[in-house]
Formats: sequence, structure tokens, C-alpha cells
Amino acid sequence: MDALQALTQARSEFESRLATVGTEQWNNPTPCSEWNVHQLVNHMLVGNRMTTQIQAGASHEEILAGFEDDLVAEAGDNLEGAFAALADAVHAGFAADGGLDGTVNHLMGEIPSTMFVGFRVCDYALHAWDLARGLGTDDRLDPTMIEWLWDDCQAMKDSVADTGMFGEGASGTVADDAPLQIRYLDTFGRRP
Repeated sequence: MDALQALTQARSEFESRLATVGTEQWNNPTPCSEWNVHQLVNHMLVGNRMTTQIQAGASHEEILAGFEDDLVAEAGDNLEGAFAALADAVHAGFAADGGLDGTVNHLMGEIPSTMFVGFRVCDYALHAWDLARGLGTDDRLDPTMIEWLWDDCQAMKDSVADTGMFGEGASGTVADDAPLQIRYLDTFGRRP
């Protein structure tokens, strides 16, 4: 599996759960304690829009100006279509000639484009799991994609908690021979 294949699979993991959200489930809590289902889905829409903005060279001011937008509400009855359109644009940006070359001006600073695509795959996958948990549905993720993500996160695995974006990071209680999905999720502050 390469980065674009991982991106496609991770997107599919999230989209398949998004398609099952019932009207009564938008306020359900998720493993992201600060977000309910609505807020989690909105985060994904905003994250995809941010990715396309970074790919297009937008300024940090332009990007940050839309962080509080409620794209779920804006999409209304076309939520799945709105998500697909943004996800298609994200994929097109990475798949374009040179889309995985060089660096991008991320909110974190200059980062390699290969790291940037890994961030997007990680976001899709982690939040697919979070969404499944919030909906009470199957939370198993594609094992080949998890292998790709595990390999991709090795360089930053020990500093995940330092970012402040993944709770406490790894718990230190998961055995080295635990299933890879459990080890990966635990690294990013999830406690399956």
C-alpha cells in the first residue's frame, strides 16, 4: 500500500461510517471527549478544507478564519456530497504531479508533503474509529491500512503526547504483541 492507496482506504473508512449517522445520533459523545458526532464530522470537513487550502498555498490567516465554521450545518441535506467533494479535492492535490514532493506551509510550519498526506490518512482513520464508537457500530479498520499507518507514525510515535492533540498519547500498558490496531490507537490516545 502506498500513501495514495492509504488515503483512499482511510477516506473510505470514514465515509462508510458517515453514511450511517442517524438524525438522533448527532449529539452522541465520541472518544474525543470535547466533540460529539456533529463536532467530529465538522472537524473532518474543516480539516479537508484546510488541506486543500494548504495545497493551494493559502495564508495561515485565511485558513484560521474558517476554523469555527459549521460545515455540517452548511451542507444540510447534502452532507455526504459535501464531504466527498472536499475529499476528492484533497486526493487530487496529493495525486497531482509533484503533490507528494517538497514541503508545504502547514500551520505547524514547513513539513514534507509526505508527512502531510500521512496526517490526513491518520485523521481519517482515527476519526473513523471515533465515529464508529460514537455510533456504536463496528470499529474494525482495514488491517493493511493500519500497517501503513503504523509504519508511517514510527518517527513521531514517542512524541505524539507532546503535540497536545492526542490526549495523553500512548498509555504504556499495551503489550508489544497486542493487535496492531490496538497498539496504533493507543499511541494516539485512544483506549479501545
